[in-house]
Amino acid sequence: MHSALSPGAFRARIRLRHLHCFVAVAQTQHLGRAGEQLGLTQPAVSKTLSELEELAGARLLVRQRAGTTLTAAGMRFLRHALRIVGDIDAAADSLVGAQARTQERIRVGALPSIVPALLLDAVTRFRTLHPDVGLAVQSGMNRTLIDWLKADLLDVVIGRMDDPAAMEGLWFESLAGEPLVFAVRAGHPLAEQPRLGVADVLAWPLVVPAVGSIPRHSTESLLARHGLTLPDGCLETADAYLGRLVTAQGDGVWAAPLSATRRAVAAGEMTLLAIDTQGTEEPIGLLRRSDRVLEPVAEAFADTIRQIAAAV
Repeated sequence: MHSALSPGAFRARIRLRHLHCFVAVAQTQHLGRAGEQLGLTQPAVSKTLSELEELAGARLLVRQRAGTTLTAAGMRFLRHALRIVGDIDAAADSLVGAQARTQERIRVGALPSIVPALLLDAVTRFRTLHPDVGLAVQSGMNRTLIDWLKADLLDVVIGRMDDPAAMEGLWFESLAGEPLVFAVRAGHPLAEQPRLGVADVLAWPLVVPAVGSIPRHSTESLLARHGLTLPDGCLETADAYLGRLVTAQGDGVWAAPLSATRRAVAAGEMTLLAIDTQGTEEPIGLLRRSDRVLEPVAEAFADTIRQIAAAV
């Protein structure tokens, strides 16, 4: 990799095809899918990216068989590339005329654990107030949602704080602290016991958060404080719907964030065990890009989330 060109030389040699190609790969996280989107072959995409990295004098992407990931330099460059491509698209749209009407649409990302309660309530209320606004919802692990937000695939995310490097270029607005809880089906033998310890749940089949998630870290940390570890044979999942179904139909114990269990508990399908999980609270909040102001409808959706979180 050569050193970066001077600003003047970079401006003289950079082309829009470099930016479009880079943005497409950042958003699809795959050379082949980016090529399909751009109408290019994968070798052509790879060649264009190599040209861009040569101009930048820095590695912008890490290419792997499973896909691509942005480097720190790539993340910084993406913010500017998105703005340039977005301005060009806006300029093209302006030529259509003031009468052209684009449908309003909000792209929302959310952790699977908050879908059954906070997100469902927010979507239901917002659609009642704004029936003509489209909502596109994606759920995923926190780091995945952050990557999608940075790649301009999402407008706003309901998620958690991450490490400083991952949070670069993002703004986090805390909504509430969410503890880990242990839930069982109604009528479960443990549900009637007033005094329980963490060790008591290990004798039962466990449903636990997915590896790499913050709730999983909270679960393992809670056990470690009692000198315990997760037993073999756990069902590991980030899917709150699967966790609810498996637990409601068997004798398992579900370790999950409170919001994942709230609707099932309110319906009488499940019961929270009387286990002290103090210290497992993790803040849930709104994440957005710090270099961009939300459109009015997206800000209205964010405000709906704030209202529901405050009421809960």
